[in-house]
Amino acid sequence: MGKTMKKKTFCGAICEQIVYRVADNADPRRYDPEKKTRKRFASEAEYQRFKAEIARRKHYRTFQANYRAGDLFCTMTFDNENEVFEWDVARKLRDKYRRALKQACPDAVFRVYMGRGKTTHRIHFHMVCHAIPEETVRKCWQWGKVVECKVLRKNCRYNGVDCGEDYSGLANYLFDHWKPEQGGHRYMATRNERKPEEEVPTEVRLPRGYSEEHPPRAPKGYRLIKVETNQYGYLYCRYVADAKAEKEQEKKRGRNR
Repeated sequence: MGKTMKKKTFCGAICEQIVYRVADNADPRRYDPEKKTRKRFASEAEYQRFKAEIARRKHYRTFQANYRAGDLFCTMTFDNENEVFEWDVARKLRDKYRRALKQACPDAVFRVYMGRGKTTHRIHFHMVCHAIPEETVRKCWQWGKVVECKVLRKNCRYNGVDCGEDYSGLANYLFDHWKPEQGGHRYMATRNERKPEEEVPTEVRLPRGYSEEHPPRAPKGYRLIKVETNQYGYLYCRYVADAKAEKEQEKKRGRNR
């Protein structure tokens, strides 16, 4: 029958919890359902899809762990005089921009993505940053214009639902910005980014287990905003930090004493 396990990952305002099964003879504390292992898959294509899913989730978690409401999302373009056509040239200018920002704001945390416009086909950059004033973002960009600097919102809405500081829409947009023609990594990040905090997996003791209709209870101070089962049978739950939810949980605990 196997064992049912669950594991939480905390990343900023978000907690993700995965529910999965392991074989009876497997070590549940060493088995990682998100590890890229070829033995699980019937074809190379299925394995590549699994790798892409894990890469997307890892990107989202590190994004959430480092950026929050009040941080900036910026777009930088090249003017006609400084327009670049080769990714290697763009990458060198990106690195110059990184050095200028770090010199101006040594404690800043940021990541820069390269992309190509859908209609103009011109190379441009996107950046998400923490602890860099907008004026510094603009001052350090010397090859064109900073066309926008948007402040990350405290309340993001998806399908009409208030999901708080869940930046999955922006994170996925930036993840998909990379194309194979660029080569290299999907983005450049500063070395002082924080890592998500993973808890040790625990065994599920409920006889009925969990499902999309009956997901695990939200951790203290969080509320459920998303639950889904992927094609490999893993149940993913996403919770967002919520001060109101924490107060309601405190009231419930007081009534149950």
